[in-house]
Amino acid sequence: MQNEKKGDALPEIKINKGGPIKVTGKFQITGTDGNRVDDEDQNEVYLCACGKSKRKPFCDGSHNG
Repeated sequence: MQNEKKGDALPEIKINKGGPIKVTGKFQITGTDGNRVDDEDQNEVYLCACGKSKRKPFCDGSHNG
């Protein structure tokens, strides 16, 4: 098996009951305008699943309130 550097791993998507969607690994998120909305060096994000976040598509913890 080939050694992978941190951040080079294939994407993994974890659905959290009552919480955000966790995405880890190597990925890119593109907005509706076609521009990248995530940080190029980022290897972990939490995406809003409840629709309440003010930072969509990213979770801001609004589901806790």
